[in-house]
Amino acid sequence: MERKLVLKQDILTALDQVGVGGGQTVMVHASLSSLGFVCGGAQVVIEALLESVGAEGTIMMPAQSWKNLDPAAGVHWEEPEEWWQAIRDHWPAYNKDITPTNTMGAVAEMFRKWPGTLRSGHPARSVAANGKYADYLTREHTLSNIFGDGSPIGKLYELDGYVLLIGVGYDKNTSLHLADARAEYPGKHDCIEHSAVMENGERIWKSYPTLFVDGEDFTEIGAAFEKAHAVQRAPLGSGTITLMKQRELVDFAVNWIEHNRNRAFS
Repeated sequence: MERKLVLKQDILTALDQVGVGGGQTVMVHASLSSLGFVCGGAQVVIEALLESVGAEGTIMMPAQSWKNLDPAAGVHWEEPEEWWQAIRDHWPAYNKDITPTNTMGAVAEMFRKWPGTLRSGHPARSVAANGKYADYLTREHTLSNIFGDGSPIGKLYELDGYVLLIGVGYDKNTSLHLADARAEYPGKHDCIEHSAVMENGERIWKSYPTLFVDGEDFTEIGAAFEKAHAVQRAPLGSGTITLMKQRELVDFAVNWIEHNRNRAFS
């Protein structure tokens, strides 16, 4: 595909075309490289997003630091098993002001440090938000409730928010994990995860139960969703942006999972 030049005005125009506007609360998943050459990089993407929703709006992005999970879960696949205990003993405790994101992309990594942005307290699955509802969305993100009701993704549902995909597919659409949490399906179960956290002023390796999810069918869910519901799509550079109502997506996905996810997770 031809690599294209993208200016900030192009981003603003595309956001307007899909319906991003003042006062909206929007969960954004973005791949900068998918757009071509963005003049100004992640900075102009964030500026355009914040300008589009305005002072009464809110932008939220994933800020996950999933390397802060147990090596046995596969997150340190490139390291030999004999190093795993050292990782458990020495991985830095989560610090919302310092801990970098893992594979969330250049836009999300810059956004977590953007003036006025707040970040939730989950050591591996945090989100960052900026705007009117940033404090509400990011507060009280408990260890065991990563994506369920009361989590940042669940609060976005309460606010009747939107999901914006910038050059990425439904496999990156975190809101589908809320459907995971709400749906009943064969093999649904909790697992025990571990992360380095600060507790009572001391760095500890903390265990906590949470819902086991893997997202293997998210692309299939997205394709089915788009056959049943209208999404707003616009070209941007070498890629595409897509806007949808989060409630429509989650409600559809709960029903889809309960009727189609018949295999047991393992």
